[in-house]
Amino acid sequence: MITTLLYIEDDQEIGSFVVEHLRAHQYEVKWLRSGDRATEEVENCSLIILDVMLPGLDGFTVGQRLKKVAPSIPILMLSARTAIDDKLQGLQFADDYVTKPFHPDELIARIEVLLRRSSTFSNVPTNVKHLLVYEAENRIVNTDNEEEITLSGKQFHIFMYLIRHLGQIMTKEQIYESVWGESYLEGDKTLMVHIRYLREKIERDPASPEIIETIRGLGYRIRG
Repeated sequence: MITTLLYIEDDQEIGSFVVEHLRAHQYEVKWLRSGDRATEEVENCSLIILDVMLPGLDGFTVGQRLKKVAPSIPILMLSARTAIDDKLQGLQFADDYVTKPFHPDELIARIEVLLRRSSTFSNVPTNVKHLLVYEAENRIVNTDNEEEITLSGKQFHIFMYLIRHLGQIMTKEQIYESVWGESYLEGDKTLMVHIRYLREKIERDPASPEIIETIRGLGYRIRG
């Protein structure tokens, strides 16, 4: 199975060198020159390599947004900044921090460590009613018929956000801002539509949901 990495780096020379080395080690690479579309491109990626100095949004801001929408995907920060304050800021959300210049073999070794570490969580699924949820693999299995359920990236992130807040009532604003990384606009039906489609895939009877409960006037929750 091909492992896809999301690589965000605006420097053409460094980026070309790193991408060539990653592909030589059989990784598929999505290379972005800025973080503008990062949250859209992260779906189906196993790891994120993120430079700090980017045009527009800096790597710290991009990384925090990515961690909200894809919390199970490890982030490896790359930076010429060596100050301890920068490292501490990056490690608030990132899983590793590598300073430039670095040897490409060191980069590969650190990637392999992070991928092994993240894969260990796949053996500890979360049980929700008739579902087994493997967060590290973005995979859900229906124990009624042993079939795998395929969710879109947004559907999976909504579901995982509710699972991580099991038993808590989460407002529409909280869910939307965590999953989309944008402010919620009153009257926007986007979240409601995604919840409807999500229920059609995971509920035994979407008309009478037993997993995702609507709390009228407030939001949604999954009972613990």
